[in-house]
Amino acid sequence: MIKFIHTGDIHLGLQFKNVSFNKEKAKERRIELWTTFERIVSRAKENMVDFLLIAGDLFEESYFTLGDMKRVRDTFKEAEKVNIIISAGNHDYIGEKSLYNKIDWSENVTIFNGNGIEIKEFPKLNTNIYGYSWSRTEMKENKLFHNFTEVDKERTNILVLHGDISINSSYLPLNIQELNKLNLDYIALGHIHKPQIISDKIAYSGCPEPLDFGEIGERGIIEGMVKDNKTIFEFIPFSKRIFINEEIILKEDMGYPQIINKIKNIDKGNKDRDFYRIILKGFIDKDVNFKSLTKDLEPYFYHIEIKDNTILDYDFDMLERDNQDNIIGQFIKTMRSKGLEDSIVKESLYIGLEALLKGRGEM
Repeated sequence: MIKFIHTGDIHLGLQFKNVSFNKEKAKERRIELWTTFERIVSRAKENMVDFLLIAGDLFEESYFTLGDMKRVRDTFKEAEKVNIIISAGNHDYIGEKSLYNKIDWSENVTIFNGNGIEIKEFPKLNTNIYGYSWSRTEMKENKLFHNFTEVDKERTNILVLHGDISINSSYLPLNIQELNKLNLDYIALGHIHKPQIISDKIAYSGCPEPLDFGEIGERGIIEGMVKDNKTIFEFIPFSKRIFINEEIILKEDMGYPQIINKIKNIDKGNKDRDFYRIILKGFIDKDVNFKSLTKDLEPYFYHIEIKDNTILDYDFDMLERDNQDNIIGQFIKTMRSKGLEDSIVKESLYIGLEALLKGRGEM
């Protein structure tokens, strides 16, 4: 039996330049990436796993320093009884100036190079680990398995790879049928940040920490074992924080305090820990002012941002009366005749009115 932890896409050193939160939170988030990375290594050590599989993008080549790489080295050295396997990806690819090559690694660390699929044998564990590291930032073709030899079925066989199960990808396109034909006990994939169980022997661990609001939901690692030719693994939530996109539907009769309370009473996630993006929809009174909404909610959330997609409520009687001789009045009359109890008709009326009134104001 062998035990493993599968991770990847940690992106140590990421600057978070394209996120919506401020510089202070970006700095804090960079520190948290390091903390989670070190927690993963500690977990591997404490749980006495045989292999820590890192499927690429351990760090950001553009922002990483030699000092950072020494910190990685020293962290790995602390888990000397864990075999740490690295297949570099497109963000930490092994080029001529790669920091991977500027460090003397401890004996428990294996870093595959960019010369095709390699094999590292672990006779004492009756295991062979296959891997490949990128040597550039894009790979539109995949010829890695053309000369792949048949595996030794007397041993446990694992592949660690950074790639994309997508035919038209520029990031090492992978074919699921081709991967299945390799007849391996487990394939640890990286590149896709969302955890995905592809089959009973193939998985993306996803990133252990989400990086922005495009990465909602739980993030973590995969833990597993191969015993008696049977592979068992599961996804383990492990991130310090998660990103939450929450849509809230408002009604035209809701006042400002009610709106504040509705947002405060969201029951998803942990308000003291997680990143929240609130998307407001529905109809609101034209006199409700959202200018201070975010500031008023900040004391109740670690991070909150508001996207206002609401539609202003109107006094239809007054608008129709004041515009009975123009297109605005005619539009209101026509839409009301269709029945405003129909939500689609009502929303169409609001959207059309907003456009007509805005156009009138710009004339």
